[in-house]
Amino acid sequence: MKISWRVLLLWTLPILVIGFFFWQGLFTPAASSPGLNTANTRMTYGRFLEYLDSDRLLSVDLYDGGRTAIVQAVDPDIANRVIRSRVDLPSNSPELISSLRAAKISFDTHPSRDDGAIWGFLGNLIFPILLIASLFFLFRRSSNLPGGPGQAMNFGKSRARFQMEAKTGIKFDDVAGIDEAKEELQEVVTFLKQPEKFTAVGAKIPKGVLLVGPPGTGKTLLAKAIAGEAGVPFFSISGSEFVEMFVGVGASRVRDLFKKAKENAPCLIFIDEIDAVGRQRGAGIGGGNDEREQTLNQLLTEMDGFEGNTGIIIIAATNRPDVLDSALLRPGRFDRQVSVDSPDFKGRLAILEVHARNKKIAPDVSIESVARRTPGFSGADLANLLNEAAILTARRRKEAITLLEIDDAVDRVVAGMEGTPLIDSKSKRLIAYHEVGHALVGTVLKEHDPVQKVTLIPRGQAQGLTWFMPTEEQGLITKSQLMARIAGAMGGRAAEEEVFGYDEVTTGAGGDLQQVTEMARQMVTRFGMSSLGLISLESSSGEIFLGGGFMARSEYSEQVATRIDDQVRTIIEEGHDIACQLVRDNRELVDRLVDLLIEQESIDGQEFRKIVSEYTEVPEKEQFVPQL
Repeated sequence: MKISWRVLLLWTLPILVIGFFFWQGLFTPAASSPGLNTANTRMTYGRFLEYLDSDRLLSVDLYDGGRTAIVQAVDPDIANRVIRSRVDLPSNSPELISSLRAAKISFDTHPSRDDGAIWGFLGNLIFPILLIASLFFLFRRSSNLPGGPGQAMNFGKSRARFQMEAKTGIKFDDVAGIDEAKEELQEVVTFLKQPEKFTAVGAKIPKGVLLVGPPGTGKTLLAKAIAGEAGVPFFSISGSEFVEMFVGVGASRVRDLFKKAKENAPCLIFIDEIDAVGRQRGAGIGGGNDEREQTLNQLLTEMDGFEGNTGIIIIAATNRPDVLDSALLRPGRFDRQVSVDSPDFKGRLAILEVHARNKKIAPDVSIESVARRTPGFSGADLANLLNEAAILTARRRKEAITLLEIDDAVDRVVAGMEGTPLIDSKSKRLIAYHEVGHALVGTVLKEHDPVQKVTLIPRGQAQGLTWFMPTEEQGLITKSQLMARIAGAMGGRAAEEEVFGYDEVTTGAGGDLQQVTEMARQMVTRFGMSSLGLISLESSSGEIFLGGGFMARSEYSEQVATRIDDQVRTIIEEGHDIACQLVRDNRELVDRLVDLLIEQESIDGQEFRKIVSEYTEVPEKEQFVPQL
């Protein structure tokens, strides 16, 4: 264990001081003193007077102002041997000295040493020395730690992590599934490595790049890859680290950050979650002297003010571009906005291949099938998927990840942890009818996605689940597809009504009703898919940002609102009627599927379609064939 010189000094100094005083003899009298205040035995005061009256005392030494005496006397009980004893004298005995003189006994007084004053002096001296030394040591030690209490006077200093050569261990080859964003950022790296290639034709280096996308799509990962590829000084900081409770600290930290960056130009500055300081100004909350606004004003000035920042490129990431201030997004500040969206099939396949490098996967597992099963998954979701599969493999004591572990991992990521299977009861049979209703309607309708799995194994808050696999990477959705999804979502309630009656329906369709209501409302108010006409009545973002949405007026009249509600109800009832008719026409099939589901707990999509084809025609749906 390594001990610093400060620690040695802290503990050695008081020991040296105390040892010095002991050496000087200030704490106790010297051992050679003739009147040493020690004795082997104690003598009572009455016995002392008896010895005085019988002339058996030889000498008396008085200590402590006459309160203690060390006497030498002849003891008749032990053959008249001379003994040395200690006697505690009364506080008021002025006649004692006269008696000793009258008996011609040799006596002497020894003044007491003021040890209490010495101890008080040492206590007043040593304690402040120890306190000052401890505070000095803690201050010096904490001053070397980022954000430590020793930096109480450095609130205005930037807390950005600085690396002369960023050793993130990540290159562009480690980032997959976002090729368009990589291509945009590759130019930034080239600007830093070979600026003359662009300046020769009059091109200017971009000042800022804003990475925009949902959480988990790889924005921070891209910033690490840029730092690893560029080989220039790299500053990294979070947007929340600029803001403190003290006014002006954020702006001071921005100034300090850019001052350090200018000293190390060309360099990169990465600000994660910039929406923490870049929110829209003047929203009506916080006043005009809000700390965040002052920080943002300073950031805007540093990025594009009177003083240029040549050679400094700022990369920022956010998943809330709608709340950023417009001055932050204009050309000259963040010149480029790179969208980092959820990957398509090709991107998911590449991401899975990257994360599968260090995992043992069985040869019969197809990464393509896993990528096809995970539409809408982000890069973080796919990494978590393979990690969960590896954990399940280790728990089951298998040598390699099989398709079973991947299927269970997908179910766990999508729906939650697996619960305890239901016991055979009326509730289990009702849930089985509900799930079979979803799967049957989705299988019979041509426009609906094919069913992938039906299960009665509880996951999360759901007692049963039905999964559908999209037939293609859908960017645009037709009205018939939306109506098929509404009918499929209403299939569970329709099965409950047809089998058990309206009075026996359950709360299991609550989530389905919320889903279909939202879809139907968007069809009416945003997509113009109703008799209300080709009109958009609601914006795409219904979020209230700060004070901007509290006083927002309605975008349509009460009469139009009533018509919207009527159209939404009509669309939902149409989907409900379709689902009820399909369940009614295939009642025998529904009963068989329910019995099989209760027996097996789960039915695969291929087996489900095979059984349905024995009773009714199953439309051929387009199979998703990805373009590799």
